[in-house]
Amino acid sequence: MRNPAATLLLACALPFACTLNTLAQAQSPVQYTVAFPNAVHHEAQVTAVFTEVKPGTLQVRMARSSPGRYALHEFAKNVYNVQATDSKGKALSISRSDPYSWDVSGHDGTVRFTYTLFGDRTDGTYAGIDFQHAHLNMPATLAYARGLEQRPIEVRFDAPASWQVATQLRPDGKGTYFAPHLQYLMDSPTSLGAQKVRSWQEQGRTIEMSVLHDGTDTELDAYVDQAKKVVKEAAAVFGELPAYDFGRYTFVANYLPGTSGDGMEHRNSTSITSARPLRTGALDNLGTVSHEFFHSWNVERIRPKSLEPFDFDRANMSEALWFAEGFTQYYGDLLLRRAGAFTDKQYLEEVSGLVNAMVNSPGAQQYSPVQMSQQAPFVDAAVSIDPNNRSNTYLSYYYIGAVNALALDMLLRQNYKTDLDAFMRAVWQQYGKPQRDYAPEHPYTLPDLQRVLGQVSRDTAFAGRFFRQHLLGHEQLKFDELLAPAGLVVRKAHAGQASLGLNRLTFNPDSTVTVAGTTIISSPLYTAGLDREDQITKLDGQRIMNRKTLVDLLANHKPGDVLPVEYRSRGQQRTAQVTLAEDPLVEVVPYETVKQPLTKKMKAFRAAWLGSKAK
Repeated sequence: MRNPAATLLLACALPFACTLNTLAQAQSPVQYTVAFPNAVHHEAQVTAVFTEVKPGTLQVRMARSSPGRYALHEFAKNVYNVQATDSKGKALSISRSDPYSWDVSGHDGTVRFTYTLFGDRTDGTYAGIDFQHAHLNMPATLAYARGLEQRPIEVRFDAPASWQVATQLRPDGKGTYFAPHLQYLMDSPTSLGAQKVRSWQEQGRTIEMSVLHDGTDTELDAYVDQAKKVVKEAAAVFGELPAYDFGRYTFVANYLPGTSGDGMEHRNSTSITSARPLRTGALDNLGTVSHEFFHSWNVERIRPKSLEPFDFDRANMSEALWFAEGFTQYYGDLLLRRAGAFTDKQYLEEVSGLVNAMVNSPGAQQYSPVQMSQQAPFVDAAVSIDPNNRSNTYLSYYYIGAVNALALDMLLRQNYKTDLDAFMRAVWQQYGKPQRDYAPEHPYTLPDLQRVLGQVSRDTAFAGRFFRQHLLGHEQLKFDELLAPAGLVVRKAHAGQASLGLNRLTFNPDSTVTVAGTTIISSPLYTAGLDREDQITKLDGQRIMNRKTLVDLLANHKPGDVLPVEYRSRGQQRTAQVTLAEDPLVEVVPYETVKQPLTKKMKAFRAAWLGSKAK
């Protein structure tokens, strides 16, 4: 049940002062101040004030997970110098009942909770603080009190005068920022620094890009021009923009050196981080813009029931990430093509990557997209030190979802005179557009998606079969048949070339080659018995000096040739026979490339798929 004050916040038709009065009458807000007296050493000083606290012990906690991340990240590990006082400044007793919380007792109804936060990773999950900026993911930054999650929240940033604030939190114009409750606060990344802001109007909404970068205004303006086209193409898929809660959507972008590459979706904003400068990395950075903006529909408003509401105390598992992330992955690249940022050739390179991921993944041949989605708590930046066998058991739900989106789009266009855009619009209308209290009114389940597919295709048997075979199951897709109507052919990228398979190899200064990861099932090295950390000392009687040496050696052989290999495995010198295989990589190319005739029907199909939809 959402806080009634949140509903009032949306309903109030008076100026923002009316909202403040309404919130004040409902419940006393939780108040935060975030200061940066030691930013050069990556520290922030955080103060949280909880008032009108019930008698007894107040438990103050740090989140263990973060919206858009599904694994545990244990943000309490970067919190220290913890103190608590009451309204008169009296020190309060603090005890620890678990690693994530502090139990504060002896208060007089007010708890002033202070701590030092260390943050030196600028991305969408953690906090990055230094002398020139602070990029804050709220679950990694702000502690919260158990039982007060539905209270409104006020945040002030005590930052250098040269730093401006970029956030989806609602400002009052006097330096305070507001959230209706904890769920919204935790979903609101905030960047502080010398922001360069570009804003524009789209369908009556304000879209703004607030950027930290060391490039020129000309580079930023050109980048924003491309972003505008992406925004238009995304809106065209759904037929409209979402009703952003405060009439504004913000790209919170950090392109400074030392930044970790990431993109993280949020309800009315996205956190985009990359060390690539706009002068050389604009297109790659724009890909993140495209993907994350699509999320303002898919997963932020079209949201699986398994993730609503997000639980900050545990890992969050969902069976639907193949749709939430995978279909978004498909559209992220497709929108770049429709917006003109990608050429056909560049887009087909992305399609080739999807097809390769599917046909060359042992995991995809064993497990379904639903099962891959459920692995997110173990792979979504999760930390562990023991080796795993994921190269043989897992394919990212981004890729397995995207390739199924591609397949479904092709099938709908070929057989049902409709397309994936129509499916996404139907899901939006039924499960995304109806919102209440900053959340979807009807979060979806897998049967809901299957039902909508049956409606759009007007073939419930097809919808059931596609889900059963390809989403709940793992039946292989026939890419040659799927892509042929667009005048595209799937072929071997290096036909006839000998290969050791798609295993990761490290070339060492001592002319040995280390097998860097678990070998791929059925690959030549796997079949010969080599495994992770084995060191190849000779292949076909030769020492391998570098990658070129290996390429030259393989060029003198053909698939099926058997070569002796000498290698060290866990302290023992061993020998084996390796049977070379044909290079397994495939590529998707136009008929024109292979000199097959492109019909008018194929040309029209391709144009309808890849052409702009924006008006």
